[in-house]
Amino acid sequence: MATDPYEVLGVKKDASQSDIQKAYRALAKKLHPDLNPGNKQAEERFKEVSAAYDLLGDEKKRARFDSGEIDASGAERPQQRQYYRDFADAGSQYSSDEGFADFATDDILSQILRGQGRGGAVNMRGPDRHYQLELDFLAAINGETRHITLPDGSALDVRIPAGTRDGGKGGPGIGKGQPGDAYVEVTVRPHRIFSRDGDDIRVELPISLSEAVLGGKVTVPTPTGSVTMTVPKWSNTGTVLRLKGKGVARPGGGNGDELVSLKIVLPEKPDAELESFIAKWGGVYNPRQAMEA
Repeated sequence: MATDPYEVLGVKKDASQSDIQKAYRALAKKLHPDLNPGNKQAEERFKEVSAAYDLLGDEKKRARFDSGEIDASGAERPQQRQYYRDFADAGSQYSSDEGFADFATDDILSQILRGQGRGGAVNMRGPDRHYQLELDFLAAINGETRHITLPDGSALDVRIPAGTRDGGKGGPGIGKGQPGDAYVEVTVRPHRIFSRDGDDIRVELPISLSEAVLGGKVTVPTPTGSVTMTVPKWSNTGTVLRLKGKGVARPGGGNGDELVSLKIVLPEKPDAELESFIAKWGGVYNPRQAMEA
């Protein structure tokens, strides 16, 4: 990638890591191939944006780029009076099949790092890649496998574990180097009735006036399907009932609970019979007594 990664993401050189991440997310949502089928221009831009974020989203890589140690593609820049042995001894990232040989010129060193020099093939682990995946609330809670398209046009099946919260296949290696890893950042869309509270699920359940006074069995939605629950007599708005094990799957085993908050709801249309009954009812009580005290 010859283009300046800061320009690709549309941020200044002194941008914070948070600003860089926000810029990437906005562009990735706009340009992702799944949202632009058949649009080659959007696909190429998505590749550029992903490559730029792979560089600037990693603080260490960004610092090396800013200091001139690596270029915009992530490749090492030639260093003055650097020897191949310096790279071979540096650790597992660089290794050679044919022993060690010192080379005193930048041109030869540059060739070796590209796997073309006289010192044999260079093996280097491929770069890691960062991707963003947006999930429905229930998909994150129950888990699923998603098929995503990567910036290089290849595809990857991503297994979403049950209970995933907000929050490999990376770049190819050089020589015999292993491919990098794919880091998939998950964003969970909110649900219209469920909300998450740690490992618990919360839901507000409307009940009728008669169910509140007389109690009874009601149907309650859960992330895995509806169940039957008993509402005790004289249940009030705000009463919270617990459905054991109907929450989020825990990494160590078991599940959280579903917390059902009751809400008394009157009929949408006026009921003359109910009005007549209340008017004749002799019971008088002050529900605001605690506030007035």
